Amino acid sequence: MWPKLPQDRYIDAGAVTTRYWEQGDGGSAVIFLHGFGLSAEIWMHNVNAVAQRHHAYVPDLVGFGKSDKPDVAYSIPYMARFVDDFMRATGIKKANLVGLSLGGGIALRFAMDYPEKVANLILVDSAGFGNEVIFGLRLLSLPIIGEVLTVPSRAGTYFFFRDAVYDRRLLTHEFIDIYYRLHSLPGTRKARLRILRAIVNIHGGRERIFTPTLTDLHRIRHRTMVIWGKQDRVLPLTHAYVAKEHIADSRLHLFDRCGHMPNFEHPEEFNRVVLEFLDES
Repeated sequence: MWPKLPQDRYIDAGAVTTRYWEQGDGGSAVIFLHGFGLSAEIWMHNVNAVAQRHHAYVPDLVGFGKSDKPDVAYSIPYMARFVDDFMRATGIKKANLVGLSLGGGIALRFAMDYPEKVANLILVDSAGFGNEVIFGLRLLSLPIIGEVLTVPSRAGTYFFFRDAVYDRRLLTHEFIDIYYRLHSLPGTRKARLRILRAIVNIHGGRERIFTPTLTDLHRIRHRTMVIWGKQDRVLPLTHAYVAKEHIADSRLHLFDRCGHMPNFEHPEEFNRVVLEFLDES
């Protein structure tokens, strides 16, 4: 059964018209940051559970979903500034950040650049802990090949998600239709490739992106929960142990029979782990 999704809202985060969900009005602010090629919908099984005890915000990141896709030089610092603009626009002074994949890398950068605005970090199969990345994304970074492989289609959408989950039965026709429609929106294909090529090349994660993050991990002083799927094919499990080793106040929770999206593949356990972690604050 698919949950009832929150109502779409729109706000100007800096110069970016941003689509977001807002749910709940108690507890602390929790901002969910999705990964590459995703949108607010990837949190569909999590937002309502967290909103029962907290104030949940789920934006489409700049360049993705139904948010604006400006013709700019995308980078991790640029996207961290977008999160700051979103917080300013919504009046959030301090928040817990839950970041999946690319969203985790953005959350890490945000915590380094705006430490006073972060309460706790929850990093879910997060980028930022090494340059190893699945070959499919490296292939998409190539000129011409990337353009050909990202022409929107339902089959292409399925292949995009195929290796991101352990159990491919979760990729239902309804789920694929959601992302086929989102990937078909004007400007999405160009923005996805620009963002990907800013952070990945044929060899893996760009060194100029990930080396500064790895070097600066000692600056993360926030309570941090690192969550990872043991069978993640997109970003290897070894990255989870790098995070645990180098972030001082961190703990690690692993999901078995799980790929790159524990929040989507095991939502009940994920929601329990996240809420227990936040309740300890």
